[in-house]
Amino acid sequence: MILPYVEAFYYSFTNWRGFQKAEWVGLDNYKKMLDDDTFWKAVSHNGIILLLLPLAALVIALFFAFLLNVGGKAKAGVSQGVRGSKFYRLVFFFPQLLAVPIVAVLFQSVYRPDKSGVLNGILGWFGIEPVGWLIEPKIALLMLIAVMVWQAIGFYVVLFSAGMSSIPAEIYEAAELDGSSPATTFRRITLPLLWGNIQTAWVYLGVAAFDAFAIVDVLSNNQGGPDFSTTVLSEEIYKATSAGKYGYATTLGVALFFLTATFAVIAFTSTKRESVEY
Repeated sequence: MILPYVEAFYYSFTNWRGFQKAEWVGLDNYKKMLDDDTFWKAVSHNGIILLLLPLAALVIALFFAFLLNVGGKAKAGVSQGVRGSKFYRLVFFFPQLLAVPIVAVLFQSVYRPDKSGVLNGILGWFGIEPVGWLIEPKIALLMLIAVMVWQAIGFYVVLFSAGMSSIPAEIYEAAELDGSSPATTFRRITLPLLWGNIQTAWVYLGVAAFDAFAIVDVLSNNQGGPDFSTTVLSEEIYKATSAGKYGYATTLGVALFFLTATFAVIAFTSTKRESVEY
């Protein structure tokens, strides 16, 4: 694992084009990168995804996991999930069985800009004109993030459900006897005892936010468009590689490496808590 990283750092200081001998150019690639407006757009988009993807996915996944495990009516004093919770787990996990590019292709039908698109077809029932979900720069990135959230939720519902199922039922029973509401139970019991799972999920989703290549490449207009409004760093690395600019592509890869590593360190240190034993 270490050798490819070392090679990437080396090639980022060269003008290597893949077939000829790499020539040392020093910091030229880094200067070019820092002066490139598209690079900063890509970084800002990764930042927006980093903010919205983990937040939305974790909140929704926690909510549904709580319903599936302890959100139903208690039976014989034991907390239960909602009726049909086992079936719902399978439904939520289904998107994980699909490769990300397949998910993107499916949502091409959902986001079609004419009335044949699923969303615009629904809007048409209410007399609303079709919306260019992926061709309007102001909303295109949000539409891509929505797909990422939809695709991610199922895995984390299962992850959090597994964590909640390991919490002794007696704790929830005691809380119910004390008159604790579902919201209070979730905040005072479930969250603290599930914090290790949440921390791990936050890091995984953050790393996913710095990738997002397949969704952007397949769904976006002209690979990161329109007008670079949806491009991300991984997409720019792909474009540079496709153009034979391997030296510059590895420079972008080095930037992506440091951004991802910095996020992981900050996430682990800022969310570190003492473990709660039960």
